[in-house]
Amino acid sequence: MIPFDFEYFRPTTLNDAFALFQKLSNAGKTPMYFSGGTEIITLGRINELYTDAVIDMKGISEYQALEQDDHYFYFGAGKTLAEIGEANVFPLLTKTVKDIADHTARTKITLGGNICANIFYREAVLPFLVTDSYAFIVGKDGTRTERINDIFKETLQLQQGEFLLQVCTEKKYFDMPHIHIKRRKQWFTGYPLITIVAVKESNNIKIAISGLTPYPFRSKEMEASLNDKNLTVSERINAALDKLQKNVLTDTEGSAQYRLFVMKNLLYDVLDHLEGEGGIH
Repeated sequence: MIPFDFEYFRPTTLNDAFALFQKLSNAGKTPMYFSGGTEIITLGRINELYTDAVIDMKGISEYQALEQDDHYFYFGAGKTLAEIGEANVFPLLTKTVKDIADHTARTKITLGGNICANIFYREAVLPFLVTDSYAFIVGKDGTRTERINDIFKETLQLQQGEFLLQVCTEKKYFDMPHIHIKRRKQWFTGYPLITIVAVKESNNIKIAISGLTPYPFRSKEMEASLNDKNLTVSERINAALDKLQKNVLTDTEGSAQYRLFVMKNLLYDVLDHLEGEGGIH
């Protein structure tokens, strides 16, 4: 049971949603956008999250979109991970979201909810980072488009009242060689230790990582070392890890030293797979 009461609103347009957030904020409320609601329920129960006004986004058609044009596919932030997995239009994204939580949870967790969550895993963003996707953000000046690599810095950098509407990916990436690997401390159960995704584009490998640090990230400095063919595979991986200027996590899932050990072996797997004959995993 959530230990606080809140007002409930369900706008039907983007402008109404943003205007409602501003109106509630100006009235001294603590509004929160709502789609799947898993985080409100989970964190609200343990007093780590509070809101007195919920803005339900599920009535906004653009927020629920799964559509395409000649070159791009558009993923609505309100689509659940289960719906995205079942659509199976972007294989790397499909593999990533199908490995988040369990099926029951995935029917509630939305794409936007995972990307903008307070938990540090937020694995759904990884395929979008390596494919240089775009984020559509709704704010005071309407909808703007940003490269997700420019706006996702530890978290999605949003101003007060802004929200993620859609993520847009070029369809050329859907058929590129790729790999998704998730390692857990307890094999097939429990929280992830490290998740890594990678694509190979024009003979260059791009990687994004979750679980190694308190936030998902993509490092172009690490990629430069991994793609330096003048070095041996071992030298490339060691050079990439030397570029890792992040706070490596230590928690109940694993120490920083253990995480780095796992990360090193994952990079061997990535290079072996994408520079071998397979290309898709």
